[in-house]
Amino acid sequence: ERAYCQMSELLQYLITGVAVGMVYALIALGFTLIWKSSSVANLALGQIVLISSWVTYATLVQARFPLWLAFPLVVVFSLALGWIIERFALRPLIAQPILTLITVTLGIAYFLEGVVTFIWPRSVAALPRLFPREVLHIGSAVISQEYIWVVGICLLVFVLLTLFFRYHKMGIAMRATADDQMAVQACGIPVTRVFSRSWMFACVVAAVGGVLISSIGGITYGLVETGLKAFSVVILGGLDSFVGALVAGPIIGLAESLGSGYLTPLIQWGGIKDIIPFIIIIIVMIIKPYGLFGEVRIERI
Repeated sequence: ERAYCQMSELLQYLITGVAVGMVYALIALGFTLIWKSSSVANLALGQIVLISSWVTYATLVQARFPLWLAFPLVVVFSLALGWIIERFALRPLIAQPILTLITVTLGIAYFLEGVVTFIWPRSVAALPRLFPREVLHIGSAVISQEYIWVVGICLLVFVLLTLFFRYHKMGIAMRATADDQMAVQACGIPVTRVFSRSWMFACVVAAVGGVLISSIGGITYGLVETGLKAFSVVILGGLDSFVGALVAGPIIGLAESLGSGYLTPLIQWGGIKDIIPFIIIIIVMIIKPYGLFGEVRIERI
Protein backbone atom coordinates (compact mmCIF):
# COMPACT_ATOMS: atom_id res chain seq x y z
CA GLU A 1 0.00 0.00 0.00
CA ARG A 2 2.72 2.47 0.97
CA ALA A 3 4.88 1.56 -2.04
CA TYR A 4 1.83 2.03 -4.31
CA CYS A 5 1.24 5.54 -2.93
CA GLN A 6 4.92 6.42 -3.33
CA MET A 7 4.94 5.31 -6.96
CA SER A 8 1.77 7.30 -7.63
CA GLU A 9 3.29 10.37 -6.01
CA LEU A 10 6.55 10.00 -7.96
CA LEU A 11 4.70 9.64 -11.26
CA GLN A 12 2.70 12.79 -10.56
CA TYR A 13 5.89 14.71 -9.76
CA LEU A 14 7.52 13.46 -12.96
CA ILE A 15 4.64 14.39 -15.25
CA THR A 16 4.14 17.78 -13.58
CA GLY A 17 7.86 18.52 -13.74
CA VAL A 18 8.15 17.63 -17.42
CA ALA A 19 5.09 19.73 -18.33
CA VAL A 20 6.29 22.83 -16.49
CA GLY A 21 9.82 22.25 -17.77
CA MET A 22 8.56 22.20 -21.36
CA VAL A 23 7.01 25.62 -20.81
CA TYR A 24 10.34 26.86 -19.41
CA ALA A 25 12.01 25.46 -22.53
CA LEU A 26 9.55 27.25 -24.80
CA ILE A 27 10.15 30.57 -23.07
CA ALA A 28 13.91 29.94 -23.12
CA LEU A 29 13.68 29.42 -26.86
CA GLY A 30 12.62 33.08 -27.15
CA PHE A 31 15.82 34.12 -25.37
CA THR A 32 17.93 31.88 -27.63
CA LEU A 33 16.29 33.27 -30.77
CA ILE A 34 17.36 36.80 -29.91
CA TRP A 35 20.79 35.80 -28.68
CA LYS A 36 21.61 33.79 -31.81
CA SER A 37 20.58 36.53 -34.21
CA SER A 38 21.80 39.67 -32.43
CA SER A 39 23.85 38.60 -29.35
CA VAL A 40 21.48 40.59 -27.10
CA ALA A 41 20.59 39.12 -23.70
CA ASN A 42 16.86 39.78 -23.28
CA LEU A 43 16.35 40.47 -19.57
CA ALA A 44 12.71 41.44 -20.17
CA LEU A 45 11.66 37.86 -20.87
CA GLY A 46 9.66 37.41 -17.66
CA GLN A 47 7.84 40.72 -18.10
CA ILE A 48 6.90 39.78 -21.69
CA VAL A 49 5.42 36.56 -20.33
CA LEU A 50 3.56 38.57 -17.67
CA ILE A 51 2.04 41.18 -19.96
CA SER A 52 1.07 38.56 -22.56
CA SER A 53 -0.75 36.57 -19.88
CA TRP A 54 -2.67 39.66 -18.76
CA VAL A 55 -3.59 40.48 -22.37
CA THR A 56 -4.94 36.93 -22.62
CA TYR A 57 -6.97 37.58 -19.49
CA ALA A 58 -8.26 40.85 -20.96
CA THR A 59 -9.45 39.19 -24.17
CA LEU A 60 -10.93 36.05 -22.61
CA VAL A 61 -12.39 37.36 -19.34
CA GLN A 62 -12.78 41.13 -19.59
CA ALA A 63 -13.76 41.36 -23.26
CA ARG A 64 -15.38 37.88 -23.24
CA PHE A 65 -14.02 36.95 -26.65
CA PRO A 66 -14.16 33.26 -27.61
CA LEU A 67 -10.86 31.37 -27.50
CA TRP A 68 -10.64 31.10 -31.31
CA LEU A 69 -10.59 34.91 -31.49
CA ALA A 70 -8.79 35.74 -28.24
CA PHE A 71 -5.66 33.69 -28.85
CA PRO A 72 -4.97 35.12 -32.37
CA LEU A 73 -5.35 38.60 -30.85
CA VAL A 74 -2.74 37.71 -28.22
CA VAL A 75 -0.41 36.50 -30.98
CA VAL A 76 -0.92 39.75 -32.92
CA PHE A 77 -0.23 41.72 -29.74
CA SER A 78 2.98 39.74 -29.19
CA LEU A 79 4.14 40.30 -32.76
CA ALA A 80 3.48 44.04 -32.42
CA LEU A 81 5.25 44.17 -29.06
CA GLY A 82 8.34 42.46 -30.45
CA TRP A 83 8.43 44.76 -33.47
CA ILE A 84 8.03 47.92 -31.33
CA ILE A 85 10.77 46.87 -28.89
CA GLU A 86 13.26 46.13 -31.64
CA ARG A 87 12.37 49.10 -33.87
CA PHE A 88 12.25 51.88 -31.30
CA ALA A 89 14.33 50.69 -28.35
CA LEU A 90 17.12 48.55 -29.80
CA ARG A 91 17.64 49.46 -33.45
CA PRO A 92 18.91 52.98 -32.62
CA LEU A 93 21.58 51.30 -30.47
CA ILE A 94 23.08 49.09 -33.18
CA ALA A 95 26.90 49.02 -32.89
CA GLN A 96 26.72 50.25 -29.30
CA PRO A 97 28.48 48.30 -26.50
CA ILE A 98 26.69 45.10 -25.53
CA LEU A 99 26.27 46.33 -21.95
CA THR A 100 24.17 49.22 -23.27
CA LEU A 101 21.81 46.84 -25.06
CA ILE A 102 21.46 44.63 -21.98
CA THR A 103 20.69 47.69 -19.84
CA VAL A 104 18.01 48.76 -22.31
CA THR A 105 16.29 45.35 -22.08
CA LEU A 106 16.32 45.74 -18.29
CA GLY A 107 14.66 49.13 -18.69
CA ILE A 108 12.06 47.57 -20.99
CA ALA A 109 11.39 44.95 -18.31
CA TYR A 110 10.59 47.57 -15.67
CA PHE A 111 8.52 49.58 -18.14
CA LEU A 112 6.37 46.56 -19.06
CA GLU A 113 5.93 45.70 -15.40
CA GLY A 114 4.79 49.25 -14.75
CA VAL A 115 2.29 49.06 -17.61
CA VAL A 116 0.86 45.84 -16.17
CA THR A 117 0.54 47.40 -12.69
CA PHE A 118 -1.20 50.46 -14.14
CA ILE A 119 -3.71 48.62 -16.35
CA TRP A 120 -4.30 45.55 -14.15
CA PRO A 121 -3.70 46.69 -10.55
CA ARG A 122 -4.98 43.39 -9.13
CA SER A 123 -2.13 41.03 -8.37
CA VAL A 124 -3.82 37.70 -9.08
CA ALA A 125 -6.22 36.46 -11.75
CA ALA A 126 -7.29 33.16 -13.24
CA LEU A 127 -7.84 32.23 -16.85
CA PRO A 128 -10.94 30.27 -17.87
CA ARG A 129 -10.49 26.54 -18.18
CA LEU A 130 -8.70 26.06 -21.49
CA PHE A 131 -8.44 22.27 -21.47
CA PRO A 132 -10.85 19.40 -20.68
CA ARG A 133 -11.67 18.91 -17.01
CA GLU A 134 -11.56 15.12 -17.01
CA VAL A 135 -8.53 13.68 -15.24
CA LEU A 136 -6.34 10.96 -16.72
CA HIS A 137 -5.34 7.79 -14.93
CA ILE A 138 -1.75 6.93 -15.84
CA GLY A 139 -0.78 3.86 -13.92
CA SER A 140 -1.46 4.62 -10.29
CA ALA A 141 -1.35 8.40 -10.77
CA VAL A 142 -4.27 10.75 -11.36
CA ILE A 143 -3.14 13.54 -13.70
CA SER A 144 -4.97 16.67 -14.80
CA GLN A 145 -5.30 16.79 -18.59
CA GLU A 146 -3.84 20.29 -18.75
CA TYR A 147 -0.33 18.94 -18.13
CA ILE A 148 -0.59 16.54 -21.07
CA TRP A 149 -1.97 19.29 -23.29
CA VAL A 150 0.85 21.63 -22.26
CA VAL A 151 3.52 19.08 -23.21
CA GLY A 152 1.81 18.40 -26.55
CA ILE A 153 1.46 22.08 -27.46
CA CYS A 154 5.07 22.83 -26.53
CA LEU A 155 6.31 19.93 -28.67
CA LEU A 156 4.14 21.13 -31.57
CA VAL A 157 5.59 24.64 -31.34
CA PHE A 158 9.12 23.23 -31.27
CA VAL A 159 8.43 21.13 -34.37
CA LEU A 160 6.92 24.09 -36.25
CA LEU A 161 9.86 26.33 -35.37
CA THR A 162 12.33 23.64 -36.38
CA LEU A 163 10.65 23.29 -39.78
CA PHE A 164 10.57 27.07 -40.17
CA PHE A 165 14.29 27.50 -39.47
CA ARG A 166 15.22 24.59 -41.71
CA TYR A 167 13.09 25.25 -44.79
CA HIS A 168 11.69 28.81 -44.79
CA LYS A 169 13.74 31.56 -46.42
CA MET A 170 13.47 33.87 -43.40
CA GLY A 171 14.35 31.02 -41.06
CA ILE A 172 17.45 30.22 -43.10
CA ALA A 173 18.36 33.92 -43.11
CA MET A 174 18.03 34.06 -39.33
CA ARG A 175 20.31 31.03 -38.96
CA ALA A 176 22.82 32.60 -41.34
CA THR A 177 22.74 35.89 -39.42
CA ALA A 178 23.60 34.02 -36.25
CA ASP A 179 26.72 32.64 -37.96
CA ASP A 180 27.96 35.68 -39.91
CA GLN A 181 26.14 39.01 -40.07
CA MET A 182 28.58 40.49 -42.60
CA ALA A 183 28.06 37.61 -45.04
CA VAL A 184 24.29 37.99 -44.77
CA GLN A 185 24.52 41.70 -45.52
CA ALA A 186 26.74 40.94 -48.51
CA CYS A 187 23.96 38.68 -49.85
CA GLY A 188 21.53 41.61 -49.76
CA ILE A 189 19.50 40.49 -46.74
CA PRO A 190 18.69 43.38 -44.35
CA VAL A 191 20.07 42.33 -40.99
CA THR A 192 17.73 44.74 -39.21
CA ARG A 193 14.77 42.84 -40.64
CA VAL A 194 16.22 39.62 -39.22
CA PHE A 195 16.62 41.28 -35.81
CA SER A 196 13.01 42.46 -35.96
CA ARG A 197 11.71 38.99 -36.85
CA SER A 198 13.74 37.48 -34.02
CA TRP A 199 12.12 39.74 -31.43
CA MET A 200 8.68 39.11 -32.89
CA PHE A 201 9.13 35.34 -32.75
CA ALA A 202 10.59 35.56 -29.24
CA CYS A 203 7.59 37.50 -27.97
CA VAL A 204 5.17 35.02 -29.56
CA VAL A 205 6.79 31.96 -27.96
CA ALA A 206 6.96 33.84 -24.63
CA ALA A 207 3.24 34.61 -24.96
CA VAL A 208 2.39 30.98 -25.72
CA GLY A 209 4.47 29.92 -22.73
CA GLY A 210 2.75 32.51 -20.56
CA VAL A 211 -0.73 31.32 -21.56
CA LEU A 212 0.20 27.69 -20.87
CA ILE A 213 1.79 28.32 -17.47
CA SER A 214 -1.06 30.67 -16.49
CA SER A 215 -3.61 28.00 -17.38
CA ILE A 216 -1.96 25.81 -14.73
CA GLY A 217 -1.16 28.21 -11.91
CA GLY A 218 -3.06 31.42 -12.70
CA ILE A 219 -1.72 34.89 -13.45
CA THR A 220 0.52 36.35 -10.74
CA TYR A 221 3.67 38.43 -10.59
CA GLY A 222 5.43 35.11 -10.13
CA LEU A 223 5.38 34.91 -13.93
CA VAL A 224 8.35 37.28 -13.87
CA GLU A 225 10.21 34.60 -11.94
CA THR A 226 9.13 32.14 -14.62
CA GLY A 227 11.17 34.19 -17.07
CA LEU A 228 14.16 33.99 -14.73
CA LYS A 229 13.72 30.23 -14.42
CA ALA A 230 13.66 30.03 -18.21
CA PHE A 231 17.00 31.83 -18.09
CA SER A 232 18.34 28.94 -15.99
CA VAL A 233 17.23 26.66 -18.84
CA VAL A 234 19.26 28.80 -21.25
CA ILE A 235 22.35 28.57 -19.04
CA LEU A 236 22.04 24.81 -18.63
CA GLY A 237 21.29 24.06 -22.28
CA GLY A 238 23.59 26.67 -23.83
CA LEU A 239 22.92 30.25 -24.87
CA ASP A 240 22.87 29.48 -28.59
CA SER A 241 21.33 26.00 -28.67
CA PHE A 242 17.69 25.22 -29.51
CA VAL A 243 18.27 21.54 -28.68
CA GLY A 244 19.80 22.61 -25.38
CA ALA A 245 16.63 24.49 -24.45
CA LEU A 246 14.47 21.47 -25.30
CA VAL A 247 16.63 19.14 -23.18
CA ALA A 248 17.35 21.50 -20.29
CA GLY A 249 13.73 22.60 -19.80
CA PRO A 250 12.44 19.24 -18.55
CA ILE A 251 15.60 18.83 -16.45
CA ILE A 252 14.92 22.10 -14.64
CA GLY A 253 11.22 21.30 -14.33
CA LEU A 254 11.92 17.85 -12.89
CA ALA A 255 14.49 19.22 -10.44
CA GLU A 256 12.01 21.83 -9.29
CA SER A 257 9.09 19.38 -8.99
CA LEU A 258 11.04 16.60 -7.25
CA GLY A 259 12.81 19.08 -4.99
CA SER A 260 9.51 20.62 -3.97
CA GLY A 261 7.93 17.24 -3.39
CA TYR A 262 10.70 15.58 -1.42
CA LEU A 263 12.88 18.33 0.05
CA THR A 264 10.13 20.62 1.36
CA PRO A 265 8.84 18.10 3.93
CA LEU A 266 12.39 17.41 5.08
CA ILE A 267 13.62 20.95 5.64
CA GLN A 268 10.21 22.56 6.29
CA TRP A 269 10.83 25.40 3.83
CA GLY A 270 8.41 25.92 0.98
CA GLY A 271 10.73 28.32 -0.84
CA ILE A 272 13.19 25.60 -1.81
CA LYS A 273 11.26 25.06 -5.05
CA ASP A 274 11.98 28.58 -6.27
CA ILE A 275 15.72 28.54 -5.66
CA ILE A 276 16.54 25.15 -7.19
CA PRO A 277 16.85 26.55 -10.77
CA PHE A 278 19.27 29.21 -9.58
CA ILE A 279 21.34 26.67 -7.65
CA ILE A 280 21.60 24.76 -10.93
CA ILE A 281 22.76 27.96 -12.68
CA ILE A 282 25.61 28.38 -10.19
CA ILE A 283 26.70 24.74 -10.52
CA VAL A 284 26.61 24.84 -14.34
CA MET A 285 28.55 28.11 -14.50
CA ILE A 286 31.29 26.56 -12.36
CA ILE A 287 31.48 23.17 -14.07
CA LYS A 288 30.42 23.82 -17.69
CA PRO A 289 30.10 27.56 -18.42
CA TYR A 290 28.89 27.06 -22.01
CA GLY A 291 26.06 24.71 -21.01
CA LEU A 292 25.30 21.21 -22.21
CA PHE A 293 25.02 22.06 -25.91
CA GLY A 294 26.43 25.60 -26.11
CA GLU A 295 29.19 26.45 -28.55
CA VAL A 296 32.56 26.75 -26.86
CA ARG A 297 34.21 29.96 -28.01
CA ILE A 298 37.95 30.46 -27.67
CA GLU A 299 39.04 34.08 -27.92
CA ARG A 300 42.55 35.40 -28.35
CA ILE A 301 43.53 38.14 -25.94
